[in-house]
Amino acid sequence: MLSMEILFTSLLISIALFLIISPSFAVDSITADQVIKDGETIVSAGEMFELGFFSPANSTNRYLGIWYKKMATGTVVWVANRDLPISNASGTFKVTGDGRLLLSCCGDTVIWSSTSLAFVRYINPVAQLLETGNLVVKEKNNTDETNFIWQSFDYPGDTMLPGMKLGKDLVKGISRDLTPWKSPNDPSIGPYVGYIHANGYPQLVIGGQGSVIQKRFGPWVGIRFSGLPNEMPNPVYSVEFVINEKEVYYKFELKTSVLQIIHMTWDGNIMISRWSNRSRDWFVFANGFLDLCSEYGLCGPYGSCNNNKTPSCTCLDGFEPKRPGEWNMADWSSGCQHKVPLDCDPAEDFWKIRGMKFPTHENLDVRRGGSGCLLWFGELMDLKASEESLDLYIRMPASLLKDDGLMASQSGFNKKIQVLTITLSISLVLLGGLLAAYVRNKKKKRSSTKGRGRRAHGLDKKYSNVEKDDLDLNFISLSKVVKATNNFSLVNKLGEGGFGPVYKGVLESGQEIAVKQLSKTSEQGYDEFYNEVVCVAKLQHRNLVKLLGYCMDGNQRMLIYEYLPNKSLDLHLFGWTVSSFFYCALYSIAIRVYETKSCMLKWPLRLNIIHGIAKGILYLHQDSRHRIIHRDLKASNILLDGNMNPKISDFGLAREFRGDQITEETMKVAGTYGYISPEYAIYGRFSIKSDVFSFGVMVLEMVSGKKNTEFSHEHVGGNLLGHAWRLYREGKCMELMSPCLRNSCIISEVERTIHVGLLCVQNLPEDRPTMSSVVMMVSGEGALPPPKQPAFFAEEGLPNSDPFLAGVDEATITMLKPR
Repeated sequence: MLSMEILFTSLLISIALFLIISPSFAVDSITADQVIKDGETIVSAGEMFELGFFSPANSTNRYLGIWYKKMATGTVVWVANRDLPISNASGTFKVTGDGRLLLSCCGDTVIWSSTSLAFVRYINPVAQLLETGNLVVKEKNNTDETNFIWQSFDYPGDTMLPGMKLGKDLVKGISRDLTPWKSPNDPSIGPYVGYIHANGYPQLVIGGQGSVIQKRFGPWVGIRFSGLPNEMPNPVYSVEFVINEKEVYYKFELKTSVLQIIHMTWDGNIMISRWSNRSRDWFVFANGFLDLCSEYGLCGPYGSCNNNKTPSCTCLDGFEPKRPGEWNMADWSSGCQHKVPLDCDPAEDFWKIRGMKFPTHENLDVRRGGSGCLLWFGELMDLKASEESLDLYIRMPASLLKDDGLMASQSGFNKKIQVLTITLSISLVLLGGLLAAYVRNKKKKRSSTKGRGRRAHGLDKKYSNVEKDDLDLNFISLSKVVKATNNFSLVNKLGEGGFGPVYKGVLESGQEIAVKQLSKTSEQGYDEFYNEVVCVAKLQHRNLVKLLGYCMDGNQRMLIYEYLPNKSLDLHLFGWTVSSFFYCALYSIAIRVYETKSCMLKWPLRLNIIHGIAKGILYLHQDSRHRIIHRDLKASNILLDGNMNPKISDFGLAREFRGDQITEETMKVAGTYGYISPEYAIYGRFSIKSDVFSFGVMVLEMVSGKKNTEFSHEHVGGNLLGHAWRLYREGKCMELMSPCLRNSCIISEVERTIHVGLLCVQNLPEDRPTMSSVVMMVSGEGALPPPKQPAFFAEEGLPNSDPFLAGVDEATITMLKPR
């Protein structure tokens, strides 16, 4: 017995001595000449990133790369041997004694190596994968990142991680650029490059082959590049831009646990993507190329691009198209030229243009104490209208300054302001009198005029002077629409809504379109038509339906949209209503068809649709140039593209808010039964929280597969909102879920989604979250506050407090008077 104890003690001592004298090995690093073979990996200390060999989808080639491990598992963020793949599993990876990384295969054949100062001798160099995703080579005990021997952050691929610098190190001579993959499954370096153009004022540029500029985002203006959408301070991430004698760079840092990257796609696009724990996928938070004007030099020299105008390209004041024939055919590349040539006349002066993205130039330098004034001596290229108050001064001939009324001097400008002020004052007085007379006359007409036909005729007169030139959208002739729809053939009819019938069509160019025709018997009218044309033309987002043009011919009013093959969400979610088959002998078959169609929307797809709708509404409320309240959000106004991505449609009832406006009141309540918030339905007050309420109703409908207006339950009365509230209070949220989702859902995701829906339908608007918070909630970020009682809810035994949900259909209401 004693000998066994002695043997056991000796074994423990031997193990301890072995651990003490053996070199230490951390899972996040390798020491000199330690080899990583194909199939082996190293993992960062917090297990966020992993390094090893991988093969892209549909490929047998092997690459050494870094990918996310803890979240966004498998998302590759860096590749070493991009253009030299290994055809088998013989690859090895190590760090040498002189601080170089070597990737070899087939014995001693070096495939890729890092740079190093070969004449410097290092003490115990190690390669370590940091929790930031940065692979570094350093001396073993070194913690100073400024003294790293080498780091992968200096050689980005297609992905920019938090803390990574994009720009130039002027001391080391390193250019940290983004280079996309050649294709989604080929890590080879693609034909584009994203870089900071540091010759002159720094700006973000996308270049093509031969360093030809493809896209340009304008100079840095303090918080963003002037050609990009507003990037305001936010609680999720911060941005930094540094320009000094040593380096020029842009980077971002995360403030929360949100996972965010900047990714350059294989087709040259730049996107900001965030990881959703709920959907287990990346979603695009911002897209660099949302508009036509991002195309470099689209309008040629002295041409200015504006997304809110049609055509998008115009010449600057004092300039004219260089080749008018090409401009008439929407080919603006030749640009513009001076109407009157410059001749260095002393009377020449500068004309100020406000709100411009500065043009490009190769030979500017504003470092070393630059005053902030930039000078251009050649053609002005790639101009774009911008919301930033950047002033551009164009030298103009004296004759144009005089003849065209351009500003020749500050004193002359002040005199014009005085004259203009007096003229405006007189005009306002006259306009006030005319407006008062118009209102009186309109009241008399209302009291004596009855019938829809007369009202439509009045609207025709009201808008008779608007016509094509005042609408910032493509006009499409009636003959083209008739030809595209085969003379509005019944075969091409897609459906009919409150606005009128909708037809599928194909233009001569081959583009598929959806034509929405205003019906003469429509409850909506010309007001809604013009509202939609003017509103949607200014909006561009991947989750908003794209309005391609309009048609006005006599009494004909039509809207031309992009064609979305999967039609509207309600058809997939609810199928056909019971009333549609009331007289059908095959009623039971119809029900089975409906159930089958509804169950095609599995849970991950429903969650993706919910998230897309939320991002679209957020764009309307916060991120677009015009703050829009939709006022008619419902499942039938959500269209689905070929990939089942949601797009918000039907802006006929939308209203624009000022930037500081919170709420508005109206005597004309517009919207749809079952989706209208209580403060809007009862008092006529609407705000962004009205849309939040409608969104919440859609969320609960998506989970349950039941319409709010048609909900019934054998054990409870009321509506879907009340039923969801009761189940939440009883801890039975999952009973709300449609049975067909049982095999595809993640319980925690469903419960969280129901919780978000209930937060959105709370009775008081101030209790409901904003859409920016909703997007974060749906993505699975942050704790959720407990919801309060929803609107239109009555306890058992009390009368239903929802006067708008009892026994009505889903017709759009447009003339309810609040009480």
